[in-house]
Amino acid sequence: MPDLEPAIGSQLARGCERLGVVSGEGSQRQLLAYLALMIKWNRAYNLTAVRDPQQMVTRHLLDSLSIAPYVSGQRLIDVGTGGGLPGVPLSILFPDREFHLLDSNGKKTRFLFQVKTALGLDNMTVHQARVESFDQGPFDAVLSRAFASLEDMVTGCQHLLAPGGHFFAMKGAYPEAEIAAVADRCQLQAVHPLEVPGLGEQRHLVDMTLRD
Repeated sequence: MPDLEPAIGSQLARGCERLGVVSGEGSQRQLLAYLALMIKWNRAYNLTAVRDPQQMVTRHLLDSLSIAPYVSGQRLIDVGTGGGLPGVPLSILFPDREFHLLDSNGKKTRFLFQVKTALGLDNMTVHQARVESFDQGPFDAVLSRAFASLEDMVTGCQHLLAPGGHFFAMKGAYPEAEIAAVADRCQLQAVHPLEVPGLGEQRHLVDMTLRD
């Protein structure tokens, strides 16, 4: 990792600049430390299928940071966080907000506890539980990039949402059919096209609230 780190650091800094994300030297160091831990733990814990560090910067760090301008709320939960995406990068970027990372996989939550300790992320709390049985809400926002469909996300997570709270779902191509499937329960606030530096694929962030 040391021989790759300067190039990776430059790639991350350029990507943050292109995204317009304010990320100081301290945040950059934490993001790179998180990446180093992910590379190390991935060998045994299979946190991600992406193995190349430069691809991890693009597909994990910058992909997660691309939603930063659109995410609102003080108390947020990342459901099905896996290896901590987008929850860890957002926790680093927004130290004044409270992030909860939820996953049912014990190996992944053990990794996230290590990340929290090593990086000193006091604003991040890790939970191992299934979303259906998790009841430590309400939250201003529910984030996810892991749910198979918006319908699954709304059904599984609506009990966690505070009145007026937002669902933020990270998607690839514009999910027209998925949005239509939850139109009776959710009010669509926006669908933000995302430009992830170095990634030649479609990305969108769906912002929805529950109907009264």
